[in-house]
Amino acid sequence: METRAGDPGAFAQFDLNRVDSPAFVVDAAKLRANLQVLADIRDAADIKVLAALKAFSMWSVAPIIGEYLDGVCTSGLWEARLASEFYDGEIATYSAAYKPDELEEVCRLSDHVIFNSPAQMERAALILAHARSQGGSFDVGLRINPQSPQGEVPRYDPSSPGSRLGFPLDQLTPEIMEGVEGIHFHNLCEQDFEPLRETWDKVFDAIEPWFGQLKWINMGGGHHITRADYQRDELIEFLRDAKEDTGAEIYLEPGEAVALDAGILVGTILDNGWNGLPVAITDISATCHMPDVIEAPYRPAMLHEEQGAGEAVRLGGPSCLAGDVIGDYRLPVPCEPGQRVAFLDQAHYSMVKTNTFNGVQLPSIWLWDSASDALEQVKTFGYQDFRDRLS
Repeated sequence: METRAGDPGAFAQFDLNRVDSPAFVVDAAKLRANLQVLADIRDAADIKVLAALKAFSMWSVAPIIGEYLDGVCTSGLWEARLASEFYDGEIATYSAAYKPDELEEVCRLSDHVIFNSPAQMERAALILAHARSQGGSFDVGLRINPQSPQGEVPRYDPSSPGSRLGFPLDQLTPEIMEGVEGIHFHNLCEQDFEPLRETWDKVFDAIEPWFGQLKWINMGGGHHITRADYQRDELIEFLRDAKEDTGAEIYLEPGEAVALDAGILVGTILDNGWNGLPVAITDISATCHMPDVIEAPYRPAMLHEEQGAGEAVRLGGPSCLAGDVIGDYRLPVPCEPGQRVAFLDQAHYSMVKTNTFNGVQLPSIWLWDSASDALEQVKTFGYQDFRDRLS
């Protein structure tokens, strides 16, 4: 998978030795710039935009997000709790499956409760009725599967054959749609506008009979709206038309676009050697700190990589997993212990997916404002964080 992000921006001037290692560094100024783009599109199209916590849930910057967007979308009870505690605005919650004993609290915390299947929605009827009797004012939505594959990698494509995400579009019936107040679909992954248009062409025809019934239509995330070459004017026109055609409130819930190119992951070379090519071990682990490198797979961009100069070095992490390999890079520094390197566009997904396999240290979290050069360590992790998640 080829990532289309990786613009160093102000990080091109950042001194990597200002932070400990490993460390995530998030640029508040770039975050604001991304949010301003999203807010401008929201205002121009007269829609609502929610930030997807599944991609970026650094809640210390929740006040910044609240200045620009209409709220957040969450993936279950714990994210809904986080949203209610720290974030402003609406909360839309979708889960592939809710536990019955958690659903009532989800209803209490959320403005929109979105189900993955009509069967689960039916089983939850008594819980929903009770939650509303207690003053709950949430809408009930259904996630649909557009059955329109658009992704490069099947595991990241909700419309891939046999997908468990969303109710198949071709199975919708009037009986199923009874009581459904909103429709949700999420079909993109790091993509431009055209895949959204193609998805909507299929969805439009299938849900048109219920346009008078639906309060809202949530078109999900995966839109790389804040990337410089995204077709924003076309998106705005499209969203205006969708709102007019459907009579429903239109939502987008970008995740990556909120934090695109707003963070780096700083690491240190610990050891080097030779095994048919130069090899180096860093304190950054693909499997612990950037699992999408292995899952996708993809090659993250390196800050100041020397394009076409010198011999590539294979960088890997300190874990025992043989496949804990980040990639082959032409380093901007000597391949020697103690040298710092950084990978670009690591604020989204990498931060929320970190783990302590092998007891590998979690990266600390820093907030930098490239506009003022203010730098603050927001969070650091120690042995107790590793110990206390075990028993």
